Amino acid sequence: MTIPFEEIKAELLADPKVKAEYEALAPEFEISAELLQARLRAGLSQEELAVRMKTSQSTIARLESGQALPSTKTLLRFAEATGSKVHVRLSAA
Repeated sequence: MTIPFEEIKAELLADPKVKAEYEALAPEFEISAELLQARLRAGLSQEELAVRMKTSQSTIARLESGQALPSTKTLLRFAEATGSKVHVRLSAA
């Protein structure tokens, strides 16, 4: 029997402590999702992007998985390598 992911997620997020941690990590996962989308839009593999950025494929994988947060310099290099632009916004909470 397979339980749908959304059911498991809903059950876990019913716990206020889990929900607070999940929400605290949301900005980091938004960054990694944007990086992945930029690479896919550019039609690049992780290896191809790594060559353009003069880094390793494993570094690209860590950035896209959310295991590592990029510096501003890395974001700019990523954007240049994928033909993207970086936009930074802070909005009212």
